[in-house]
Amino acid sequence: MPRYFFDVRAGGPEFDDTGTELSGPDDARQKAKRLLPDIARENIPEEGDHHTFAVMVKDENGHPVYSATLTFAGLRLPR
Repeated sequence: MPRYFFDVRAGGPEFDDTGTELSGPDDARQKAKRLLPDIARENIPEEGDHHTFAVMVKDENGHPVYSATLTFAGLRLPR
């Protein structure tokens, strides 16, 4: 089974050195789509109302196969 690596940017870059065995690029895409909301939920900064979270999925040869971003944007409204 091929191995895919999920490099995440949620403030600073975090590189996946272990990877995950998945059946193919479609499964890697689905995993990335589930991963981003979890990362955002845990990493939305207390200060500031704008943040972008990103994941780059690479195959065993280091070739990118999928990229996704999720943007948090908050706006404080007057009373």
